[in-house]
Amino acid sequence: MLLQFLVGTLVSVINIGIHALVTIVAVGIARGAGLRQTRRSRVHLMGVMVATAVVLQVAHTLEVLVWALMYEVVQAAAPGSDALYFAFVNYTTLGYGDITPVREWRLIGPLTAMNGVLLFGWSAAILFEVLRKTLEHLGVTQASGLK
Repeated sequence: MLLQFLVGTLVSVINIGIHALVTIVAVGIARGAGLRQTRRSRVHLMGVMVATAVVLQVAHTLEVLVWALMYEVVQAAAPGSDALYFAFVNYTTLGYGDITPVREWRLIGPLTAMNGVLLFGWSAAILFEVLRKTLEHLGVTQASGLK
């Protein structure tokens, strides 16, 4: 059981590092794009938000790949199972249950889900902050609305 926690913690820390790095990149993209002057506020805001969301989605996919690699290394699922699919199902907390971990690694699914929930929440916070800052830069208030 201790090995499961150690491996799960290691992968979680790696993924938190990836997410921290991607946060810096996403904020940089948003800051650079958000500071541009524009006459088309709606299109500009959409572009900034789409770019930020795409960067975050790429990060989540990379983080799932890290979990899948670990699943393969420790043989967490039955032979012949699709580790990438299994990692996605756990990370997103979808929980189909069509692939289950071997008995020795049964805590790895919940540890993966815990990491996914944390990082999805972090991404939601980033998206909200990028939206807030971009609207602030564009000088948009509730009264004025988007052009």
